[in-house]
Amino acid sequence: LLRDELCERGYGFRTSTDSEVIANLILASPGKKWEEKIAYAMNRLQGAYSLTVMAQDKLIGVRDPLGVRPLCLGTVDGGWVIASESCALDHIGAQFSREIEPGEIVVIDNSGVSSFKKKSNKRALCIFEYIYFARPDSIIEGKLLYEARQAMGEMLSREHPVDADLVMGVPDSATAAGIGYSEASGIPYCEGLLKNRYVGRTFIEPDQRLRELGVQLKFNPLSHMIAGKRLVVVDDSIVRGTTTPRVVGLLRKAGVKEVHLRIC
Repeated sequence: LLRDELCERGYGFRTSTDSEVIANLILASPGKKWEEKIAYAMNRLQGAYSLTVMAQDKLIGVRDPLGVRPLCLGTVDGGWVIASESCALDHIGAQFSREIEPGEIVVIDNSGVSSFKKKSNKRALCIFEYIYFARPDSIIEGKLLYEARQAMGEMLSREHPVDADLVMGVPDSATAAGIGYSEASGIPYCEGLLKNRYVGRTFIEPDQRLRELGVQLKFNPLSHMIAGKRLVVVDDSIVRGTTTPRVVGLLRKAGVKEVHLRIC
C-alpha cells in the first residue's frame, strides 16, 4: 500500500484520509517542478480523485485519467479559480470557462494558465454525479444537471406510466426528475414531503440504526395535500434500501391511498 510505503520512507500521517496519502506521494515523487511531481504521482495512483494543489507561486488543478469526479475552471476579476462543481463559481461571481479534462493538470501562475494532459483512452464519470451527488445547477460534460434529471423523469414516465392523482420527487435530489415525470405524464406535481436540511446523506452513515433515524428526521409529509391520493413517488436511486421503505411508511401514515414508486 502507498501509505505503508510512504511511512517506511519517513513520511508521517495525521489523518486516515486518501488526500494526505496523495499529498505525501507528491512530496516523495521526483521532479523539480510541482507539475512534474504530480505527473509522476498520477502514474502510481489508481482510483478517483480531483485535486487542487496550492503552492507558494501557483495553483494547480488535477483530475484523474478516468474523469470519475468533476473539476472545472473559471475566471473572476482577471484571475482564475478551480472548483469541483460549476455552481461554486456562481456564488463568487466567477464565469465558467471549461471543464478540466480527465488526466489533465492545469497550472495557474503569474504567467497565465498552462495545461498538461496524461493520455486517457477511457472515460468513466461516476453516474451518481448525474443523479445524486452534484448539485442540479452544476454543468457536467456540457449538460446542466437540472435539465438532465428532468429528462430522466420524462423518460421514466414514458417507460413506466401509471394512473395516479399526484407526482412528487423525493427532495431534493429527485425534485427535477419528479417535475419531468409530471410534465411528461400530465399528472400534477406536488411537494408531498418537506426536507429537514440539517440532516445529511443517510446512506453514508456507518450504522443502520443511525441511517433509519436519519430518514425519520429528514422528511415530514404534508398530510393535508396527499391524504387519500394515489401518489407517484420518483426517487433518484436506491443504495442501501434504507430510505425507500421509510418514505413509503411516512406517506402511508399520512393517509396516502396508493404509492407508486419510480426510480431513475
